[in-house]
Amino acid sequence: MLSRIKRIRVQNHQRFQLVKNKIKSLLPHYVFEALSTLKRIISKKIPNSKIYINHIANKKGIEIGGPTPLFRHSLPLYKEIKSLDGVNFSNSTIWKGDNKGLTFNYFKNKMGNQIFAEATDLTEIENDRYDFCLSSNCLEHVANPLKALNEWNRILKTNGVLVLILPNKINNFDHNRPTTSFEHLLEDYNNNTNEYDLACLNEVLELHDLSMDLPAGNFENFKQRCLDNYDNRGLHHHVFDLDLMEKMIKFAGFNCVQKNQTTMDFFILATKNN
Repeated sequence: MLSRIKRIRVQNHQRFQLVKNKIKSLLPHYVFEALSTLKRIISKKIPNSKIYINHIANKKGIEIGGPTPLFRHSLPLYKEIKSLDGVNFSNSTIWKGDNKGLTFNYFKNKMGNQIFAEATDLTEIENDRYDFCLSSNCLEHVANPLKALNEWNRILKTNGVLVLILPNKINNFDHNRPTTSFEHLLEDYNNNTNEYDLACLNEVLELHDLSMDLPAGNFENFKQRCLDNYDNRGLHHHVFDLDLMEKMIKFAGFNCVQKNQTTMDFFILATKNN
């Protein structure tokens, strides 16, 4: 009798998951991204978030690949800062779209300057311009992370602050992929790898869990999106953990001040070496 009840429960759960996945597959990509963000929002604030706030309160900064609701909720930094500009690779991404200029709406009626540039090439921004740099769930979409971090260091003032957040593969479609080695990132840096690079393509196509990335569609649609990555930047070039993140920021001239981990993300607070 108990085994029959258990079997019925399993069958009902499977039916529920099928219906749930079908509904998700019909949602536009931006709605799915919003739901993923909501999952982060309803999670508790990260431990020691006050340390992050104290480092950027009432200061002027820049965000690479934003804005993101995470900085309104789980790590509420936006309301504490003086001003914030934003960098995105184009005026129309699969996440959002803006015009150049004073259009970067990061918190309520707070607006900053929207800049279009590669995360690895911020040449239009002078050295030592900002007090802090924020980046959440962006660097995994960059083919040459060490080059990007060096650029972010360059535009920060003395004692500048970096808040870097990257996805924890445990609860996303990268969970089958191995964590990238620092040696691999260093090779990309030394080879000056650019955003046309698709060296990770075979690994992604083999190990990406499409059941956790429903907006990507079927395998053929996903493969085509990957091949068109320069235009859409949906590809995760690398997979990170906290140890790798610490090695990266140290290479780029930062000292780690605080690090945290949730089931969804890895967090690092760092300061620029002087």
